[in-house]
Amino acid sequence: MGDVQTPLPLPGACSGQPQGNQLPATTPGTHLPPPGCVFCRETPGLEEVLHLQVLEPCQRFLEMLVDPASWGRAAGHSLVPAGDRAGPLISVFLLKRDFGMKMPKDQEASACWQLTVRVLEARNLRRADLLSEADPYVILQLSTVPGMKFKTKTLTDTSHPVWNEAFHFLIQSQVKNVLELSIYDEDSITEDDICFKVLYDISEVLPGKLLRKTFSQSPQGEEELDVEFLMEETSDRPENLITNKVLVARELSCLDVHLDSAGSTAVVADQDKLELELELKGSYEDTQTSSLGTASAFRFHYMAALETELSGCLRSSTSNVWNGDNSAQHLTVPLRPLIGKEVTMDVPAQDVPGVRLQLKAEGCSKELAVHLGFNLCAEEQAFLSRRKQVVAKALKQALQLDGDLQEDEVWGRREMCVQISWTGHKGVPDSYASPETPVPIVGIMATGGGARAMTSLYGHLLALQKLGLLDCVTYFSGVSGSTWTMAHLYGDPEWSQKDLEGPIRHAREHLAKSKLEVFSPERLGSYRRELELRAEQGHPTSFVDLWALVLESMLHGQVMDQKLSGQRAALERGQNPLPLYLSLNVKENNLETLDFKEWVEFSPYEVGFLKYGAFVPPELFGSKFFMGRLMRRIPEPRICFLEAIWSNVFSLNLLDAWYDLTSSGESWKQHIKDKTRSLEKEPLTSLETCSWLEASWLQPGTALAQAFKGFLTGRPLHQRSPNFLQGLQLHQDYCSHKGFSTWADCQLDSTPSQLTPQEPQLCLVDAGYFINTSCPSMFRPGRRLDLILSFDYSLSAPFEALQQTELYCRARGLPFPRVEPSPQDHQQPRECHLFSDPACPEAPILLHFPLVNASFKDHSAPGVQRSPAELQAGQVNLTGATSPYALSNMTYKEEDFERLLRLSDYNVQTSQGAILQALRTALKHRALEARPPGAQT
Repeated sequence: MGDVQTPLPLPGACSGQPQGNQLPATTPGTHLPPPGCVFCRETPGLEEVLHLQVLEPCQRFLEMLVDPASWGRAAGHSLVPAGDRAGPLISVFLLKRDFGMKMPKDQEASACWQLTVRVLEARNLRRADLLSEADPYVILQLSTVPGMKFKTKTLTDTSHPVWNEAFHFLIQSQVKNVLELSIYDEDSITEDDICFKVLYDISEVLPGKLLRKTFSQSPQGEEELDVEFLMEETSDRPENLITNKVLVARELSCLDVHLDSAGSTAVVADQDKLELELELKGSYEDTQTSSLGTASAFRFHYMAALETELSGCLRSSTSNVWNGDNSAQHLTVPLRPLIGKEVTMDVPAQDVPGVRLQLKAEGCSKELAVHLGFNLCAEEQAFLSRRKQVVAKALKQALQLDGDLQEDEVWGRREMCVQISWTGHKGVPDSYASPETPVPIVGIMATGGGARAMTSLYGHLLALQKLGLLDCVTYFSGVSGSTWTMAHLYGDPEWSQKDLEGPIRHAREHLAKSKLEVFSPERLGSYRRELELRAEQGHPTSFVDLWALVLESMLHGQVMDQKLSGQRAALERGQNPLPLYLSLNVKENNLETLDFKEWVEFSPYEVGFLKYGAFVPPELFGSKFFMGRLMRRIPEPRICFLEAIWSNVFSLNLLDAWYDLTSSGESWKQHIKDKTRSLEKEPLTSLETCSWLEASWLQPGTALAQAFKGFLTGRPLHQRSPNFLQGLQLHQDYCSHKGFSTWADCQLDSTPSQLTPQEPQLCLVDAGYFINTSCPSMFRPGRRLDLILSFDYSLSAPFEALQQTELYCRARGLPFPRVEPSPQDHQQPRECHLFSDPACPEAPILLHFPLVNASFKDHSAPGVQRSPAELQAGQVNLTGATSPYALSNMTYKEEDFERLLRLSDYNVQTSQGAILQALRTALKHRALEARPPGAQT
């Protein structure tokens, strides 16, 4: 046998490093590796050797995957030929492409500090009562120290109170600590009046230095409050934090309490059972109660650094009278000394012997059920890798490309585009070949518009499918009525690979049917039973839940047992675009102005806040959380309940009918009519003519009123959902974080105690309350779209939502193309308008498709003139009070449905040339970005 040839070791590799990626040894006569085998590894000095990829001689581009565990910059190394047939040497040039990747959770160990706040005195307090001076006291509280509220003594009849009282807080320096100081005037008859309130950022207090501050209500205000602050070290061990630099999850402890009641059931004189009530302020549970005589167990979850105590007392279960009137009859147990211990304590009581508590406190799991990070989740990155293979194939066919497109982003890894040039044995380079072009990212951005949006979107998707362009789309986002189409399609894992006439036939059938059956006694009974079941499962119920069931019945005529997480089946092979649904989280009392609003994104992989970088799997949306940990799992809601959130503006019509039954006032009816007008400038269908409300069930005393009166109360225009951010705290530098500041847009954003992590519930509404757009999802880090297909379903202002979107994005530094339609475009909008910004290469190209009847009225298909007999089919009434496509209309005649569908189909098909040219431009941009540094264009 001949000599065995082995490859030279990698430059910089340790001699003891296993060479598992070496070229195989060869012997004469055996099959040799093809020319172009390349070793690649991380920067010299890092030990990890990467896997080998093999290039055929005809190939000019090599993909190299780099494990993100090592964050060094990759490097290539020249290699001698392996064997006499190996051919030329290879020179390797690397072009790094960064994109959003799942980073390890950012963990920090940070010490807690003792903050002493001494309230000294106040001056010039104004009297709240006409007959006397103020009776002032001060309340101190930190939202980062839950359950701890301190109060000074009350001083009577004085405008210059001197308290000189000190209070102590154990604080974490890595969170935003804002102290709230409030002076109240005590009143024995009416509610105490607030005289003075100030918020103070504790970060201004330097460790070990006494700081005295004088606060005034305003620069011109006479009222003043003097306070001293001192920050001191503690001997406590550092606290382990998990943070994305906006939100912070702190360490949790669990307190297990077992009630051991000896003997028979304890009773008081009137034979009432006694209950034990336990309270742990600042814990997730706060207060828990159990009857004596039963084997009871409690669990409290609380912040490990919280200096709190467990308190409890016995009371009658019916009379609500406490057993004992003095503190001697109350149980009080400080918790910090209990960590890691088990103790037994007797409950103080006079006539109930043998009541004992077994207490055990220990640390909770450090694993979070909430994903903290602004990067894309691992599942979406894996989807991108799969989808790009589908998109590359579709683009090659649509644009008739000679070469293949390549995938330039791979889940969970950083990919290097490696350009190689082959050199002969004499070192003379062959002709330089350009790298294959990376796959561009295309997204659909659909607005709302009720049944009109649903119908038109079917037409747009049908056209893209006919043109062979639907497989070129990676992301598919929608709001309000567009989500009805999306949710239905994704019930079929192969929907985009099948003929869309099936789903369209389903939509046509249910839009054309009478809506009377939706409110039949049988249906109303089923609605009530389902709402009761949701309540039993732990879901808070509201009028939006009733709207969900009504909507499901109108659109499908039956219960659709589908869930958002089930849509993953439509993504597992990358066979469909990734659906993104948007909603807004608002303050419950802020529905009129929407001064406070936060985007909430729903996808089959996760649900969460763009602003906070916090997400949960859809299976856990609606479950209860505290400090990022799952407290109680509640069954995932069916998709109809999410559709009702995404489109709850349309529940206004149902609410109008409901309050027509239950309220005699006109103000509410006027309010919701005004709200609908503000959402779309079109004639508002009146209550009397709304097609799905004309029925006898509108009359007082009918089935609807009897079935639901008293079950649903208030005027809930929003959906209340448990807040999965509850308990999480704001990082000390959260305001300066780009992920947060991008979406911050009101004064409340600078006040941590006013932000969503402090709320027990979310208040979710239709995004149409603000801007009729689904664009925010397109700008998450890592998505980086090259082309957006904007489908707008407004009847009266074809560019308004898009221009509002541009202003909104530019105010946040998001790269959005300039939307500057000409006066002619405003007067006579075309089927398709292109917007771009050459001065901002990061901005995607945008093709905007307004809902217009321009050339369709004269053409049955692109380039095909209508005959006189076909002209009537081209008349689509999109304006005026007689339009069948009004926002509130949920019933269409079949011919109206068909005309709108065919119009939308035509408008995209006739714009085929513009779409293909935009795709070519996007490809060119990607190719330029992928060039190695110094390569010639």
